[in-house]
Amino acid sequence: MKAEIHPEYTDTQIVCACGTVYHTRSTKQNLRIGICAACHPFFTGQQKFVDTAGRVEKFSRRFGATKMADVTENKKVKEAEAKAAKKAAKKN
Repeated sequence: MKAEIHPEYTDTQIVCACGTVYHTRSTKQNLRIGICAACHPFFTGQQKFVDTAGRVEKFSRRFGATKMADVTENKKVKEAEAKAAKKAAKKN
């Protein structure tokens, strides 16, 4: 191997969100992962919903509601405005 062209390869630890710690060697120090063999449903045999990043909520916040929900909401707002206008007309 050529000298001084390879990255530093040192001892490190990998920490999972479940708390499991693995000691290994890597070019990066102190890695954090979201799921590992100790908590993954394939290895544990227990089925669970894995959405640690909140992907559905993140998508909803980023792209907003669907067009159908917008139409329904606009319809409700217009109905409320119409009721308010009728109330105001009755008072006068």
